[in-house]
Amino acid sequence: MGVSMVKITVSGHPGSGTSTLVSGLKEHYGWASINGGDVFRAEAKRRGMSLQDFGELCKTDLDVDRELDALLRERMSAEGAEDIVESRLAGWWAYKLNLECTRLWLEVEDLERARRVVAREQCTLEEALEANTKRTAADAERFMELYGLLPEQREPYTIVLDGTNLSREEILAAAIEILEASA
Repeated sequence: MGVSMVKITVSGHPGSGTSTLVSGLKEHYGWASINGGDVFRAEAKRRGMSLQDFGELCKTDLDVDRELDALLRERMSAEGAEDIVESRLAGWWAYKLNLECTRLWLEVEDLERARRVVAREQCTLEEALEANTKRTAADAERFMELYGLLPEQREPYTIVLDGTNLSREEILAAAIEILEASA
């Protein structure tokens, strides 16, 4: 196994701002990143399936999730791995792989996460709250069944950043400060 170059994992519930944070880190440092969603989309394409059909397959065949997570872990531990890994379980995988990196959980209260989804997807606040609640519960059930863990459990994270009352710029500044303090 080669030397991993992962500098930070970024995890959080849907709507917490992980993708926005990763985008800011990439721009600030010129780093490369991989998103668990990118692995998902690439596998759907490889199988010749739509994202919706592949998502339905994942719900009924847990081995697909295991395979996708194994691909992400393999990419994280490979020589020349991306600097930033973003996924709900990226912090857990880095922890279990003993990767020397910052493992950040971005904590954002439910109502604020829903507001952020509304701004992005032009739905109602109630729809966003319901969708986030359902997705988080479904993910929790699946991750417990697959691995006996929840993404938000604090064990693997070196940093928990509460971004509830912070702007995207403030979250980015806090993450940069954390990274530079640990360098």
